[in-house]
Amino acid sequence: MKIAFFSALPVEEPWYELASNHCITYIPQPLTLETAALAIGHRAVCASVKDDLSRPVLKILKKLHVSVIGMRCVGQDTVDSQAMAEFGITLLRLPGHSPYAVAEQAVALLLGLIRHLPEANSRVRTGNFSLDGLIGTDLHGKTVGVIGTGRIGSVFARIMLGFGCNVLAYDIRPDPRHIEAGIQYGILSDLLPQVDILSLHCPLTPLTDHLINSHTLSALKPTTVLINTARGRLVDTMAILDALDAGQLAGYAADVYEWERAYFHYDYTNKPITDELLNRLRNHPNVLLTAHQAFLTEEALRQTARNLLNQFTFYESQQTILFTKASLY
Repeated sequence: MKIAFFSALPVEEPWYELASNHCITYIPQPLTLETAALAIGHRAVCASVKDDLSRPVLKILKKLHVSVIGMRCVGQDTVDSQAMAEFGITLLRLPGHSPYAVAEQAVALLLGLIRHLPEANSRVRTGNFSLDGLIGTDLHGKTVGVIGTGRIGSVFARIMLGFGCNVLAYDIRPDPRHIEAGIQYGILSDLLPQVDILSLHCPLTPLTDHLINSHTLSALKPTTVLINTARGRLVDTMAILDALDAGQLAGYAADVYEWERAYFHYDYTNKPITDELLNRLRNHPNVLLTAHQAFLTEEALRQTARNLLNQFTFYESQQTILFTKASLY
């Protein structure tokens, strides 16, 4: 099957080539109204979080005879499911990246933030070996709040238990298995004032859009640090920066940004960055920011490529069976 692979990253291509028995066209541009025509001649599209799967784009893909779209990301908030059904386009959902890849990135960001590791490394590179301003905090004994205990959130929570932390969680579907492991569930308003660390692992929905805002931030202790490896729009970035500047939040570490599409995964070394909010965020002394790379491990890339391409293969085999049966009558 011919697959148009939008928002293709060079680091992804080898893993899909290893796992593929399909004909894949790698398209570096994201899927938009302007680029949708590049799918001509392809029966399938492979999309990521950066791609637009709104009704107008899906309408173009339908006219181009695209019959199936595979998502190589966990988030589905860019997909117009109603339009997909209306146009008869099948959606293949990724069961999830390796939960360990994303959960471990959250832990790395947390440790980097509370131990000032980027600043310490930067100093050593310039020959500055002083320790002034580098006093950190222990992770052991801290109270960690986890919002969302799905596959990724639950792995992160259990890692925190291993560090000797007290783990509180909020999820609309508490899992008894996590309670047995020592994770305590509660309501969000009760959780916020207690935590030293708050980590976000929930999906982006209309209910969680800007879940962390000026109101929720005001409920946190001023010594709390916030970790976000889920979705950028879970937080109001302006409110985060205001809270940091006012001393109402101790630190913010993130692998996502609510307006990341224009910048993340591109090299802007010699180009102007005109997003002033992003400039404030990346230059803030109490912020540690990476460019949506939590999925970027060998294990996660291999698993994602294998799982998604297997779904394309199964879809193609089922369509062949249906076509063969129809031709008998």
